[in-house]
Amino acid sequence: MEPSADPASSPGATSMHETMHAPASDEPVILAPGYSPLNFVAPEAGSYQLPSFGQAPDGQVLLENGSISTLHKSYGDKVNVLSFIFTTCQDVNGCPLATYVMQQVQAKLEHDPEISSSVRLLSFSFDPELDTPEVISAYGDHFRSPDSDWLFLTTTGDSMLQPTLDAYGQWVIRDYDENGHYLGTMSHILRVFLIDKSNRIRNIYSTSFLHADTVFNDIKTVLLQPDP
Repeated sequence: MEPSADPASSPGATSMHETMHAPASDEPVILAPGYSPLNFVAPEAGSYQLPSFGQAPDGQVLLENGSISTLHKSYGDKVNVLSFIFTTCQDVNGCPLATYVMQQVQAKLEHDPEISSSVRLLSFSFDPELDTPEVISAYGDHFRSPDSDWLFLTTTGDSMLQPTLDAYGQWVIRDYDENGHYLGTMSHILRVFLIDKSNRIRNIYSTSFLHADTVFNDIKTVLLQPDP
């Protein structure tokens, strides 16, 4: 399937950007810089350091084929870009931004075969109730190119999911109606992690700093300077 570059094209309901609800209007207000050209000259890859934030936690995941694995096995011997998303999010400053930036990184990797084999992208859903393996796989097919190394992960439920969210500091508050039924929306903070081949976190991107150019430069810097 031809990937879509339109971040608002993903199916779904609504999410939150950081701790604030997206403004209610006919046209979404784009606050994130990741959709526009970088407004400064990025430092050359390898000209700066990315100290380690510590070891990236492990956790159980459900693969697209329905089998149970772990995050560390999914990372493999590669530099990884990990985003936490849910497929029904339509806040352009939230999950669609993460997926859009990941898609732009994917395109850059395709034009740089020397490093593309050393990099993996992962999108991990924190909505196991709606994002079954079939759903997350279909969502992934909408964005990834046929030869891309981009995994889409989910879990069997909260008991599998919550320890990983806690370990990565990814808080999520689901919205329920007066009868306790999940509405398919939630509050969360957008966080994207750059993880090196030794499973160390080398950068953490929020909405305000997530941009494909800087992520790609950071990937190359980690590959050039693997040891913090």
